[in-house]
Amino acid sequence: MTNTAPSSLPSRRVPLRLRFKHVLPRSLFGRTLLIIVVPTLLTLAAATFVFFDRHWYTVTNRLTAGVAGEIATVVDLMRNSRDPDSLAYIVHLADTKMNLYVTFAPGQTLPDKAMKNLSPVRELLRRALNERLSYPFDIDLRHTQEVIAVRVEAPEGVYTVLVPERRIYTPTTEVFIAWMVGSSILLSTIALVFMRNQVRPVRRLADAAEAIGKGREVPWFKLEGASEVRQAGAALMVMRDRLKRQITQRTAMLAGVSHDLRTPLTRMRLQLELMPETDETRELGSDVDEMEAMLNAYLAFARGEEAEPEASVDLAELLDEIAASARRQNPALIVNVPAGTFVMMRRQAMKRCLTNLIGNALRYGKRAEVNVALRDTIVDIVVDDDGPGIAADKREDMFRPFTRLEESRNPATGGVGLGLTIARDIARFHGGDVALENSPLGGLRARVWLPV
Repeated sequence: MTNTAPSSLPSRRVPLRLRFKHVLPRSLFGRTLLIIVVPTLLTLAAATFVFFDRHWYTVTNRLTAGVAGEIATVVDLMRNSRDPDSLAYIVHLADTKMNLYVTFAPGQTLPDKAMKNLSPVRELLRRALNERLSYPFDIDLRHTQEVIAVRVEAPEGVYTVLVPERRIYTPTTEVFIAWMVGSSILLSTIALVFMRNQVRPVRRLADAAEAIGKGREVPWFKLEGASEVRQAGAALMVMRDRLKRQITQRTAMLAGVSHDLRTPLTRMRLQLELMPETDETRELGSDVDEMEAMLNAYLAFARGEEAEPEASVDLAELLDEIAASARRQNPALIVNVPAGTFVMMRRQAMKRCLTNLIGNALRYGKRAEVNVALRDTIVDIVVDDDGPGIAADKREDMFRPFTRLEESRNPATGGVGLGLTIARDIARFHGGDVALENSPLGGLRARVWLPV
C-alpha cells in the first residue's frame, strides 16, 4: 500500500517580495547603508567589466600582437642567417631595439609536458604567437620575476626569447582598480559618517517616544538632523506636555469629585447612626458603604496615573511582600520567581497592579500560582487560579471600567469592576500590558508582561 499526496492541493509559494523582506535589514541605518553600498558596488562592477572588456583587453591584445610579431621576426632572421657575425648582430638588435634577450640551444627540443598557466596574459600571447609562428612554442610566465620566457622549437634547436613583462602588460590595470576601490571606500565612508549623523536624531526621537509611552520623565532634548526630524521632535515634546496636562487634570478632577462626594456621604452616615435601626436604614447604610467603596476605587484609579518616579525594583522581594499580605486571605498561594530579577518600574503602582490580580485569583479560586519568567527583553508575570474562569469572548470586556461578570463571579464580592482596569492601566503605563487566558489549573490566567 502506497501513500500518495493529493495532486489537487495547490503548492503554497512564498512571494518573492516577502523573501527579500526577511533578508533586508530592519533598521534605518542598515537600509541606508544598503542604499549607499549596493549602487556603489554595482557601479564598481560595471566599470570594472567595461574596463577589462574594452581598455585592458584591447591594450593587452595589441601589445601581445606586437611582441609576438617581433619574436617571429627574430626567429626567422636567425634561422635564415648562418653567419656568426650576422647572428650576433641580430641578437644585439633584438636586445637594444626590441628589449628581447635571445638565446639558442642547438639540438634541443621542448618538453612533452608544457607549462600550464591560466593567466589571461598568457592566453592572449599564445593566440598572437599561433597567428605568427609556424613552430611549436611554450610560454613560461614563471621564468624570473617580471620576465616572460618564450621557447620556440625549430628543426635545428630551441630559441629562447626573454621578454620583459612590461612589454605586454600595462600597469594601468592596478592603478585603475586601486583608484576605483579606494575612491569608492573613501566616498562610502564619508557618506556613512554623514548618514549616521542623520540617523542619530531619529534614534533619539524613537527613544524619547518609547520613554514617553512608558510614562518616564523625558526632558527637552536638542533638536538635530533634518528639518522633518526636528519638526517631529518638537511635535513629540508638545504632545508630551499635553498628555501630562491631561493626566494631571483628570487625576485632579477624579480626586476632587471623590473628595466632594465624601462630605455628603459622611453626613448621611452620621444621620443613619442617629436614626433607629430598621430594615430601611440597614439597606441605606449598605448603599452608603457601596458608594464609599466606589469612591475609594475612583481614588485608586486616579492614583494609578500619578507621576511616581521609576526605580530598579527586585521583583522577587515585591512579590514576596504581596504574597505575605495575600496569604492572610487565602494561604493557598504559590510564588515562583527567580532571585535577583530587577525591573525598572514604579513600585507602588506595580504593587497595586499585582495585588489586584493576585487578589482576584485568590477570591475566585481555591488556590493560585504566580510564576515569573524572563525572555529576551521582556519579563512575564503569570497569575493562575482554579476558579470558574471567564469566557474567551468576554475577557476583553472585563478591562472596561465598572464591568463585572456576575454570571461567573460572585456579585457580593465582585467589587466595583475597576481592578482589571487599574491593572492594565498601570501595566501599559510601564510599556507592557495585561491579557487574560486559559489557565492550566482550570481557571483564569492573568499574564502581565513588562519590558526589562
